[in-house]
Amino acid sequence: MKTLGSAIIGCGSISGVHLKAVADLENAELKAVVDLDESKAKRVAEQYGCDYYTDYNEVLKRDDIQIVHICTGHHQHAPVTVDALNAGKHVLTEKPMAETKAAAQSMLKAAGQNPGVQLGVIFQNRYNASSQRIKQAVDSGEFGKLLGLKGIVTWHRNSSYYETDWKGNWATEGGGVLINQSIHTLDLLHWFGGQVASLKGTFSNDSLEDVIEVEDTVHVFLQFASGAKGIFYATNAYVKNSPVELELCFEQGALVQRGDTLYLEQDGKLTVLVEPQVNLSGGKSYWGSSHELQIRDFYEHVLEGKPFWIDGPEGYKTFGLVMDVYESSRTGKTITYSGAEAAARS
Repeated sequence: MKTLGSAIIGCGSISGVHLKAVADLENAELKAVVDLDESKAKRVAEQYGCDYYTDYNEVLKRDDIQIVHICTGHHQHAPVTVDALNAGKHVLTEKPMAETKAAAQSMLKAAGQNPGVQLGVIFQNRYNASSQRIKQAVDSGEFGKLLGLKGIVTWHRNSSYYETDWKGNWATEGGGVLINQSIHTLDLLHWFGGQVASLKGTFSNDSLEDVIEVEDTVHVFLQFASGAKGIFYATNAYVKNSPVELELCFEQGALVQRGDTLYLEQDGKLTVLVEPQVNLSGGKSYWGSSHELQIRDFYEHVLEGKPFWIDGPEGYKTFGLVMDVYESSRTGKTITYSGAEAAARS
């Protein structure tokens, strides 16, 4: 079996799940890690038995590295991705794609100009067993027409979380709770609901206004092209990281998810459809358990020469919604999508 050489760029907390996933893959070999903090890069390299650098361009020069994982701050995703794609490397980047639409679009352009390599975007919760079951129900129509969707994220972040040089700032993080913590839940609502016809969003800073300039709370109303309505609420102003809640209402029942447990609510009865998964990723529990599944899938697509399904354009769909929520809140206006724009988001 062919082995793909890998490099992890950025050795922060999220890199841990990528490192473990690559180490566990039989078709991958970690060749190098990169971080601006040399001591951090060296420590990780010693743990995983690979080379380390403080300049990611050194990785891009190596012919024995075919895939790079981008685990840097948001504002570094685009420039590193563009350089990597132009160097002929496949790229798997953490969410969000970037901190601005222009930056994300530069990634799409680079991917289009380098058709021999692939750009994948991390949305690992699509691989959760509960998410797969919900998607199956929506696509099959087994419970009738989808009428409404709800997503709720009530988490906690304190001032110490933002003690970095890029978090909490519009210029470098691109936003707050929406673009960073709860983008996965918005992505699931979009994946389940399909084309978005319009949205209206509001954001505020309810508990961290003396610490960050971005939002810690957001509310969104979504009108889907199918006629379904969606509501979404997320905050970092709670006292703990509560389980994410999802609900999809159909003509013949509802699917209700709390954490990783999925229930069918029908005729006044609750039936468990999906039990919680065991989290073997080594990451924080609220990241979910499916990073390794998505990373493994990306590597298999690269090896087989098949286009990866969560590619740049697919990742940009949810990213664009995030940016439009911010615009809607700032202007107080509903964002309405034309037929072409709505189709591009489906």
